[in-house]
Amino acid sequence: MTHRPEDQRPTLEDVARRSGVSRSTVSRVINGSPRVSPAVSRRVRQAVAELGYVPNQAARKLVTRRNDAVAVVVTEPQNRLFIDPFFDLHLRGIRQELARHGAQSVLLLIEEPDDYARVGNFLGGSHVDGALLFSLRADDPLPQTVARMGLPTVLGGRPLHRAGEGDGGYAYVDADNRGGAAEAVRHLVSLGRTRIATITGPLDQAAAVDRLDGYRDVLPGRARQVVAEGDFTLRGGAAAMAVLLERSPDLDAVFVASDLMAQGALRVLRERGRKVPDDVALVGFDDLRPLAEAMDPPLSTVHQDIEGMGRLMARLLFERPADGADRSRSSLVTPTRLVLRQSA
Repeated sequence: MTHRPEDQRPTLEDVARRSGVSRSTVSRVINGSPRVSPAVSRRVRQAVAELGYVPNQAARKLVTRRNDAVAVVVTEPQNRLFIDPFFDLHLRGIRQELARHGAQSVLLLIEEPDDYARVGNFLGGSHVDGALLFSLRADDPLPQTVARMGLPTVLGGRPLHRAGEGDGGYAYVDADNRGGAAEAVRHLVSLGRTRIATITGPLDQAAAVDRLDGYRDVLPGRARQVVAEGDFTLRGGAAAMAVLLERSPDLDAVFVASDLMAQGALRVLRERGRKVPDDVALVGFDDLRPLAEAMDPPLSTVHQDIEGMGRLMARLLFERPADGADRSRSSLVTPTRLVLRQSA
């Protein structure tokens, strides 16, 4: 088989001649236009394959105004991003869906306040076709920044605003955090546990607030609530568990707002001579299966489809018009379910 030199590679005109259609028809097929019949489209794609034609991406961008790239912006330090299995699953789902659309992800981290300007400049520079934002904190300026740019954007998780401000009209994908937490606490009540504590995530994030609200829905009386704030990390879960044992030495159950924090809590309970589940029943949130099943005892936890939510974020992004005007599918909330193992 002979190969053309670089300056003689197949052109759009070559494909048009081979397939017996016009140059503009070939261009429409390559750019995914629906205005071409299936038979003609098959003929053009066969000619592309036979000739080994590769579109000129720079020229294609001028026509389609697409970069085939999406920014994935995570407001977390780099070390946490690559340690916490939650992010690996979330990013895997995003990458899978972007690949279906022929797009690549560009990962951007916000670790310091100065990073907002850097990331904002990049997003405003016409380098990407849209943005997926997650791990946002309360009143984070990034959603408003991208909204002003007119850049199609989907948030991972409900945005947390001041009371009465709603969700700001942003498109987002989230799990039923409140309902899942309530189901976990109701299960602990059904076991006859009477002193049920909770370890929350950071309360400047909506997921943590919603899971705390679910706990309070089942235990409405403040006198029955024992709460310590964590940070969704193993170390934070351990520190919060130590605080709970000081405040309530007689606690007999703990709902923990993430599996990673539950692992830290279990470690402290064992160090303090508390048996799980005999002395203290333990329920987490996430269902990171390799982690939950490897714990001793294996962890009962609330399952959320983390990878699936990543796919939904990317899918929703491609369904939104470029001007972001359509709010008809501005949010998707996925169901959760309680997975029972030996810890409760």
